[in-house]
Amino acid sequence: MADDLTLFRALVYIGSVLGIAGVLVFVSWILGQKHKEKVTDEPYESGIAPTGSPRVPFNIDFYLVGLLFVIFDLEAAFLFAWAVAARKLGWQGYGAVLVFVAILVVGLIYEWRQGALDFGPPGRRLPGVVSTTPSAGVFGAADGAGVLRSKRSADVYFGAGSGAAARPGDVA
Repeated sequence: MADDLTLFRALVYIGSVLGIAGVLVFVSWILGQKHKEKVTDEPYESGIAPTGSPRVPFNIDFYLVGLLFVIFDLEAAFLFAWAVAARKLGWQGYGAVLVFVAILVVGLIYEWRQGALDFGPPGRRLPGVVSTTPSAGVFGAADGAGVLRSKRSADVYFGAGSGAAARPGDVA
């Protein structure tokens, strides 16, 4: 009987929350301003009028850094969760986390050897790195037309915009 009452209360709560949210959205739609002007659709950047095209070329290294950050940030989240339950997991959990960290270290060494972590000028590279351009890394290097020449078989097109010559590694 208690489980039925708890389920009923939960359903009433969920229904109330959805109902109130729906009423608030509907009321704001009815009472809100309805005007369509040219300025309404323009982006607003802290009071500064937009200039130029938002399609500014970015070096592919920025995306690579973001991807590597996500991978190693998730590693930290898994390690924190393991640290909380380390005593309960015992030696079997310790062995599992050692295997996990070993796989990530192998991946980090691979990325380093491929040049994915080299962003400085070519003269300041660490010895033994295969890559000759900062953006060649794991994914290859872009040519002047904005096509990423991958070390794999497929090419990925990033587009160079309206005929503008892209620098190697830039994404338009």
